[in-house]
Amino acid sequence: MKNFKKYVTYTFSVVLLVGILSSCAKDFLDEELTTQRSTEYFATEDGIRSLANGAYFKVLASPFPSEQQFATTNYGTDEFHVGGDDTNSPWNNYDTRFNSVVITTRTQAQEPWDNFYAGIAMTNQLIESIEAIDSNSPDIKQIALGEAYFLRAYNYLKLVRQYGGVPLKLTVSTSVELEFTRASAEEVLAQVIADFTNAYTLLDNAVLFPARISKDAAAHYLAKAYLTRASEINDSWNGETKNADLQQVVDLSDEVIANHPLSGNFQELWNYTEPDGANEFLPELILSAQFSRDQSLAPSNFSTVPFTARYDDLPTMKRDLTGMRPYSRLAATYFTYDVYDHVNDSRFWKTFRTKHRVNSGGTFEGISYTQGVDLGIMYIINTPDDTRFGSTLNNNDPNILYNGKTIPHVYVAYAADGVGLLPNPRFPSLTKHYDAARLSINDNRGLRDEILARSAETYLMAAEAKIKLNSFSEALSYINIVRNRASYKSGEDRKFYIDGAEAYPTSEFTQPIEDNSYIRENSYYESNNIPETTDATDLTITGTASLPAEDEAIIAELGVSGEYDRMMSLVLNERSRELMGEWHRWEDLSRTLTLVERAKAYNPEAAPNIKDYHVLRPIPQTFLDGVYTEGRTLTPEEKQALQNPGY
Repeated sequence: MKNFKKYVTYTFSVVLLVGILSSCAKDFLDEELTTQRSTEYFATEDGIRSLANGAYFKVLASPFPSEQQFATTNYGTDEFHVGGDDTNSPWNNYDTRFNSVVITTRTQAQEPWDNFYAGIAMTNQLIESIEAIDSNSPDIKQIALGEAYFLRAYNYLKLVRQYGGVPLKLTVSTSVELEFTRASAEEVLAQVIADFTNAYTLLDNAVLFPARISKDAAAHYLAKAYLTRASEINDSWNGETKNADLQQVVDLSDEVIANHPLSGNFQELWNYTEPDGANEFLPELILSAQFSRDQSLAPSNFSTVPFTARYDDLPTMKRDLTGMRPYSRLAATYFTYDVYDHVNDSRFWKTFRTKHRVNSGGTFEGISYTQGVDLGIMYIINTPDDTRFGSTLNNNDPNILYNGKTIPHVYVAYAADGVGLLPNPRFPSLTKHYDAARLSINDNRGLRDEILARSAETYLMAAEAKIKLNSFSEALSYINIVRNRASYKSGEDRKFYIDGAEAYPTSEFTQPIEDNSYIRENSYYESNNIPETTDATDLTITGTASLPAEDEAIIAELGVSGEYDRMMSLVLNERSRELMGEWHRWEDLSRTLTLVERAKAYNPEAAPNIKDYHVLRPIPQTFLDGVYTEGRTLTPEEKQALQNPGY
């Protein structure tokens, strides 16, 4: 595994260098360059293997060192909004700064677009090189070719889900090309399905899950492509293919599920103890973006920090390795607090950090707090009918004690003053991406792999397909398997909590244990105000007429009616509970045409601005300004015709 990661990052550097060299004039300085490779290297088996491994990084991993990934998939939804730092906020707020030129110091409009097409260019080169080479090696003619088709389809699927129809470029450019037209979403998805089908046919499962692309990975994403084509955003043209596509989703999902059993405890997925450790190879995982402990080899994973709330600026607290660097970009919305059954569903308590230990010490409001012993911060995630708390802001309620002392900083979701946690840089942090194996307190470079696909999502794709086929009871059978994994088991300690801070002992950075703010404990009992229990729970949904209370409340808030729409609301809510913060949400809401209503209901900054046309992204101005037609640049009217409506 480690060798594969090193090979990917090394060969990606080679690929970039070859691309740069090939663009230079051959007679530059009239010297013969003998120490570097040209594009002729791709006519060899070694060159093809290097290019394939480089394409892995460019397509799967390269979005994660930047803010592109969360900006395009988590911001602007019902789940997350702007936290204490609004640096990248246009992607959430849909305000006047969000257009073909995005006014922000971080993710520009062209960044995801350019990154997707750069990956596609590499895969086009890979496909053409494999088709041209005289080789009988299965590693080349089957594995590498299957990987190339998968990676090209992966990026085109991202493009069509973000922008709708886009230019289809399926060949290698041998000269400067300036004239491009947009293919329709129907044409792009047809190509995506063809490429994923080729990958599915060529690949097998004799690989190291989830580091390499497998037949199951191709099946999972082929199912996702069919589900996308059958989704509401495409209803103007998908009538003839819809039912057959949905059955394909079910069949492919069943195939993947059979090979990827769910982990027994949801917590196992986030019990990250070291880079390349056992947690990164659980059978549930289908595909991951790979990163390495050796940060000299490639960019690292920025996703460890943007979900982290401020904690280090409070009395008795300081920044530490296990608390993470608090970029505070994304905060949970009240939809996120309310979508879970907080008593019976373990997923909220295993996804969000709700307690921080005192790690600086000192006196606060006349009370002395012991470093490494006392509790410094607690988040109470309660319900609207809870009248125990008068104020949300720094609530030093004498009835909330830890080690016999008042907790210095207590923040409450629902309090009598109605202030809440919006807007506020204090919020429970989503910790699915936390990594305390980093090299220093202020290091934002994570070493942890990023999960791209796991079989819990496969179950929920099958469930959605069954709903769209009006087979509601069969949909519930898939949903209930995922829900019952999330229920508390008999004898389970409900206050126990772990996250990626468990990797702290493997960091090269030396930090006294009492400096750590991490504590293996959540605020389950304080938030729910119930006696301690270790009884088993059951989250089974027995029918469609009466859904769980938290779902009924959301359905009422959204004004949803009818069995079909209620079930679609249920599966979208279940995707939130299971896949919160895992890079799917914006695209799921966009394709189901539920983005606008849900953002208006639950995202405070997006609500005033979001419009129906925001279900697609703006085509970047850099593309519109650079493209030609009939040997000339486009007129303003032609640029507008090429742009998505509304921008």
